[in-house]
Amino acid sequence: MSPIADAAMGANAFETDLDRNPANYAPLTPLSFLARTAEVWPARLAVVHGERRYSWAQACERARRLAGALAGVGVGVGDTVAAMLTNTPEMVEMHFGVPMAGAVLNALNTRLDPDAIAFMLAHGGAKVLVTDTEFAPTVRAALAKLPAPPRVVDVDDAAGPGGARLGEIDYESFLATGDPRFAWQPPDDEWRAIALNYTSGTTGNPKGVVCHHRGAYLNAVSNIVDWGMSRHAVYLWTLPMFHCNGWCFPWTVAAIAGTNVCLRRVDAQAVFDAFRQHGVTHYCGAPIVHTTLINAPASMKQGIAQRVSALVAAASPPAAMIEGMERMGIDLTHVYGLTEVYGPASVCAKHEAWAALPVGERARLNGRQGVRYTMQEGMRVMDPATMTEVPADGATMGEIMFRGNVTMKGYLRNPQATREAFAGGWFHTGDLAVRHPDGYVKIRDRSKDIIVSGGENVSSLEVEEALYRHPAVLAAAVVAQPDPRWGESPRAFVELKPGAHATAEELFAHCRAHLAGFKMPKAFEFGELPKTSTGKIQKFVLRERARSASAIE
Repeated sequence: MSPIADAAMGANAFETDLDRNPANYAPLTPLSFLARTAEVWPARLAVVHGERRYSWAQACERARRLAGALAGVGVGVGDTVAAMLTNTPEMVEMHFGVPMAGAVLNALNTRLDPDAIAFMLAHGGAKVLVTDTEFAPTVRAALAKLPAPPRVVDVDDAAGPGGARLGEIDYESFLATGDPRFAWQPPDDEWRAIALNYTSGTTGNPKGVVCHHRGAYLNAVSNIVDWGMSRHAVYLWTLPMFHCNGWCFPWTVAAIAGTNVCLRRVDAQAVFDAFRQHGVTHYCGAPIVHTTLINAPASMKQGIAQRVSALVAAASPPAAMIEGMERMGIDLTHVYGLTEVYGPASVCAKHEAWAALPVGERARLNGRQGVRYTMQEGMRVMDPATMTEVPADGATMGEIMFRGNVTMKGYLRNPQATREAFAGGWFHTGDLAVRHPDGYVKIRDRSKDIIVSGGENVSSLEVEEALYRHPAVLAAAVVAQPDPRWGESPRAFVELKPGAHATAEELFAHCRAHLAGFKMPKAFEFGELPKTSTGKIQKFVLRERARSASAIE
């Protein structure tokens, strides 16, 4: 039969006899970034940590040794390997060696208590735990709660404070048991899990977010595209690698043959020293990281010649932060996301025309959550009841929802929560936002953080933004407190900059100039705000304080 006759019978000629095969199809995996970079730029510097230096060829060899060592103790497809580590070379290697063995990496939050760590090890089914000796007290207590604890491998980092060893072998000795030519294979399906990350869970047990190779690959590439990263960038690890796998940057840095400059903890002096010594070009962090640098003594900031790019997540950057960053020669970009979308999944993409605007207007534009990441297929603000998009009027609130390849597989062993999260074919973030006429999204609040005062909705974020405009305010958080007349009223918790002074009366007068009367805080409380290990303010702690305070008052 002729091709014309065949087509007439309804066959699709573009599909007939044109099948997938090893020559034209390969599952996406970020492991391919390491393999390629080790081949193309084997001598380039991959990792810096104190006196330690590894090239990309050495980094790849160490990752393959780790995979071989894990395989040697029975770790394979479907197994979990947990990491209780700071930002050290071992943590970089875990992001490659664990999935090279076919297993799933569970990076644990090092600030959590033994009960939380024990829950995660048990729920995730960790077969091996690689842990820094600094965390021995917490890990020992967590392991004691488990009927069948995992095999423990200790990391005794020379740059750390040290601590007791809990396992039968240390990391370097364990690595020595692995083959540097371990014949790892890419996953046969890119949908296979690569990482397990637990949400912060303010009530009840945290949920285990399962991420796949495809999503990790695509978000790692999106980081490059949406931040405009150049090849061989020098990336400073101020963001914890346990937080959403460091927003996928372990894989991103490998893709661009960059350099990982490791930092165990954020310290202004150490950060500026790294800028000077290693020529750092990029870093990420929560607002507290950037304000720490802004408020550092001027003497620390001398001698930095290169332009540095920074990503900020969580709260929108106020004008004072943008100005402070610019004075230091740091270009700040706002991103937004959640653990369920691999970290950042949207970016406030900047327009060239914005650069000529006054700083206050730039802060307004750059403080939005923006538009979807390049590799994320959909980001909308929708009415969750009707699943229809809200108008782009900058006023009508809806819930931010995502869909696409950069979205989790679901919650481990929690089908009900997974169904709820994906209701209507979109991932529900729980964040309430508006959509501006230019299509950019701006968060107004978490659904649980809206304060209903006298029947009026008060956005805690709007009140916080007003407080951040006061020059003495370092950090602010606003929550609902019970009010006998209005039902709820805003209570402000304020952390002042070192050496600054402000009274409740001064802040009240300041807010009066920016807010409607029903949005005004009814009380102010001063002191250091409780924060997570990633710098996010723990509002659930403040809600309890507000309830207790209102009962007394």
